[in-house]
Amino acid sequence: MTQDAAFLRAEQTGLSYDGRSMSLRDVSFSMQRGEFISIVGPSGCGKSTLLRLVAGLRTPSDGTLTIGGHSPGEAGTRTSFVFQEPNLLPWRTVRGNVGLPLELDQQTANAAAETDSKITQAIRLVGLNSADDGKRPRQLSGGMRMRVSLARALVVEPEILLLDEPFAALDDILRQQLNEELQRIWHQRRWTGLFVTHNVAEAVFLSQRVLVMSRSPGTLIADVPVPFDFPREASLRASPEFAKLVGKVSAQLRQAAEAAA
Repeated sequence: MTQDAAFLRAEQTGLSYDGRSMSLRDVSFSMQRGEFISIVGPSGCGKSTLLRLVAGLRTPSDGTLTIGGHSPGEAGTRTSFVFQEPNLLPWRTVRGNVGLPLELDQQTANAAAETDSKITQAIRLVGLNSADDGKRPRQLSGGMRMRVSLARALVVEPEILLLDEPFAALDDILRQQLNEELQRIWHQRRWTGLFVTHNVAEAVFLSQRVLVMSRSPGTLIADVPVPFDFPREASLRASPEFAKLVGKVSAQLRQAAEAAA
């Protein structure tokens, strides 16, 4: 990848919370606009911290991290975050939860017709129908709540979507279904995606590249390209090529977990 092609670039990026111990150290990678990358690594290695740096919620203490040549806080890039828990407001309906970011955006707060259309489009995009619009979180299954969380992130039409283990609490069948939905949406919209997961098969199925991080202080020890074309069918998971690549990434992840801190 050439430097001119990079949309997001981390160069020897590090973060220390207390000025002494490092959470991240010498993290270097780049992304093209519209690329989807997953990050795997041992627990506590700084995967979520890296997402927060990209979101501009934290500032690197070492190195640089830029989006379009600017720091995340100055880039003016529409960025959305999907967390492991849906974090829906219990008193709001599906439509009310999905529309919350638009209410908080002063540029769209007064455009009622446009806002309503965007909310409807985001809800339908994640596979929910009009019968779900008026439901409150307590009336939804875990998978439906996560779909609402994803719709809330997509309603602002983000340029960058950050996902921090969004499907970790779901059963395996539902998780696979939502993986397929997520890659369908990405293939359609082509936002730039960074996805944190502990599930190697999930990372390989979703991504164009998989980044493997070391134990804390986290740094990148591998950047594995994923050669499968999009859109990807569920049957891909049963192929020998898929199993071989999952095994390769898993071996690197085991090496990262076993290495001395």
